Amino acid sequence: MAASTAGSNPSQLLPLELVDKCIGSRIHIVMKSDKEVVGTLLGFDDFVNMVLEDVVEFETTAEGRRVTKLDQILLNGNNITMLIPGSEGPE
Repeated sequence: MAASTAGSNPSQLLPLELVDKCIGSRIHIVMKSDKEVVGTLLGFDDFVNMVLEDVVEFETTAEGRRVTKLDQILLNGNNITMLIPGSEGPE
């Protein structure tokens, strides 16, 4: 029923439709752990597993913030807490 409701109101987006609009764009992802990931979204599946490129991973440790740069990753959707389209990450 939610899908038919979304079809009658073009200003309403379903979650996967919003993620689909982010393909090719930068996206900030907050994980369940003390990690945040920023990268360009290449694709995703129904479980919101994501393929990202030009990735920067921010990890909060006892010593401070650790930053890791990666070319490409496959991110498990089970570990995602929040998606922030267009963001370049934590400040």
